[in-house]
Amino acid sequence: MSDTIDDFIVVTEVEHGPAFADPLFQRKYKTSAPDFPHHVVAFWKRPDGAFVPASYVHFTDCGDIFLAGGAATDGAVLRAMSEREQAALHEYGALMLATLRYGFARWGGRCDAIFTCCGDARALETTPKLGFAPTGVEYLLVHWQRELSARRKHELTAKAKSFMPF
Repeated sequence: MSDTIDDFIVVTEVEHGPAFADPLFQRKYKTSAPDFPHHVVAFWKRPDGAFVPASYVHFTDCGDIFLAGGAATDGAVLRAMSEREQAALHEYGALMLATLRYGFARWGGRCDAIFTCCGDARALETTPKLGFAPTGVEYLLVHWQRELSARRKHELTAKAKSFMPF
């Protein structure tokens, strides 16, 4: 028996994000999930074959940058998983890593940087595992997708800051 999350987690972009993520988003942020693309959801495949939204992140296309925000994971879903699944997920690191990695693979090649706005302690432990680094702006982290000049990095950071919070 394999102990990877691929056995019970499916990460994909969904067109109608609020239909899948709004209850989770509402619990964490006390507001509705964004109603524009791009919604990435990690679904837990329950033993009965049903797929349940377990984690969510929203990616906003801003041309030369993407914004990754609104990350939320449903603790009740995680607690409903088997001990084997929980152990595999613990070994993987965090379900948020899976949703962010999906976004990096899907949109990273189309932009110069992916920014995230992060003030949550658990997220601050997780994001460096993906290469996010501080920008010098409080709560704003970046993952550079290519080599850029210091001037260009400053311009893109200012652009991302103009969207905060996201």
